[in-house]
Amino acid sequence: MKLKLDKCLALDVFKDATLLADTGNKEIYVKSVGVLESFEEEYINKYMAHKGELVFTGLFGAKDDVGKQLSCVRQLAASEAAGLVMFYVGSVSKEVSKEVFKEAEKLGLPLIKMKDGTNPTQGEVTNAVVFGMMREEDPGNRLISNTVSHLLNFEKHASFQEALKEAAIKNDFQVVLLSSDFNPILTIETRYRTTIQDAINLGRTRETDVERSPLYTLLDVNGVLTYWGPIKIDNEKYFMFIVDNEDTYTAGEITKLAEIIELAMGMWKYTPERDAKAELIKTLIRGNKSLAYTLKDEAGIKPQDIISVFFARGIDTVLSPEAIVVFEKESSLSLLRVNEGEETFGMIVARGQDRDEDQAVSKMNAIKLYNNLKEDKNVRIFHVTGVDGIEGAGDAFRLINESWSFVQTVFPYKRVFTKYELTLVNNCINIQLQGGYVKKNYMELLEAFDDKNNHKERQLLETLETFVLDAGINSGKTSDFLGIHTNTVQYRLKKINDILGVEITGNRVVPGLTIALALKRLERVIA
Repeated sequence: MKLKLDKCLALDVFKDATLLADTGNKEIYVKSVGVLESFEEEYINKYMAHKGELVFTGLFGAKDDVGKQLSCVRQLAASEAAGLVMFYVGSVSKEVSKEVFKEAEKLGLPLIKMKDGTNPTQGEVTNAVVFGMMREEDPGNRLISNTVSHLLNFEKHASFQEALKEAAIKNDFQVVLLSSDFNPILTIETRYRTTIQDAINLGRTRETDVERSPLYTLLDVNGVLTYWGPIKIDNEKYFMFIVDNEDTYTAGEITKLAEIIELAMGMWKYTPERDAKAELIKTLIRGNKSLAYTLKDEAGIKPQDIISVFFARGIDTVLSPEAIVVFEKESSLSLLRVNEGEETFGMIVARGQDRDEDQAVSKMNAIKLYNNLKEDKNVRIFHVTGVDGIEGAGDAFRLINESWSFVQTVFPYKRVFTKYELTLVNNCINIQLQGGYVKKNYMELLEAFDDKNNHKERQLLETLETFVLDAGINSGKTSDFLGIHTNTVQYRLKKINDILGVEITGNRVVPGLTIALALKRLERVIA
């Protein structure tokens, strides 16, 4: 991209500017813009000395230091910069010394002084120059020129959204802005050949490709061409996809269009609406139920729609997003989530017109999804399925938060943990922390195995833990976990029965034994 300097200075943002040093060179091109923060020679040489760069400065680092200003002019001229634009002359620094602009004129560096105390700001001038370069690069490109003219028409349009909608209608494209958690925030639709949700589902499966590609990534959604890419607004990460309604534009043109839209957001000072669904999840995680009741309407979620809440580690693998897409297509449920690195918090909720589906079926579908996700050996999921509205969802997240790190100690071979394992471990944590008479009663059930120096007793305790906690009272699975013959397991279990004086598989024995063994494992991580 490049723009002749005289055309650049003809832009509306420079109408009150003064050209202090006119070199008379009509072939100076602006190829980039930069902001000069420091007047140290090393800084200028390293970061600002670029051919064709139009440099903006508020003179904060030089103010009335003529020596530094002269040095800067010489360095920029030597690098063949396109010019130096000075802001705040009069408020930050006094009038520019004649010595400085004479030196600039002699060396061929255009020197422009912006009118002090008025708009436009540095940011607005930057955006206008970049827009000018884009428009100049391909004046015959209808998409770019028309979009720019609509997005810059501040007099006609009352908001960025209104300007973007008209640009989309005139140029036959659509735009959807998504939060980092893939929830729609801004939607400009001009046709309805497929659903936004279908596009989002596909986008999730290709998130890595979308983030890494230098051009917007093309994804075909049911025959509709969509182009995806990440953008930053106020240093926050978002995703945007653009729909080419008639397969008219190239990936390069769409990428340029996306850059223009992003710049326009800055010029309009557009602030995206908050992601109410993500905020609702975060609020429930923090246990702020009163705020959650306020957010539910904004998020479009009724309390009775919440089927399950969960916390997971490692579900954003190549397989997991595809499983989620299949799940949402085959069921009447939606999965809402908030990603923080490899950790994901979320909810499964009933969708739209399907909210009256049998609750039991919805719970089964949610559990089926969790079990599908656990096929990836790196996945760990902690869920409470079957919650009672906002109150129940808040309590469920509290249970998960208090228990998830400990439940893995008690059940090291499991990948999916339900409210039953979480509740058991949560109760054991309380018993362990409180100590006293209740803990003593449980631990006395295992007194016979307390001799740590007795290898056979340690062996029997390990077998008992594996049989009850890991193998679900199944001797064959116990054999697999321990890597020993089934006959050896049967012999040890008989020995354990004899030592404890009970049948360890008895209905009235298993509950107390399970808690006692869980406490035993927790002792290894809770001091």
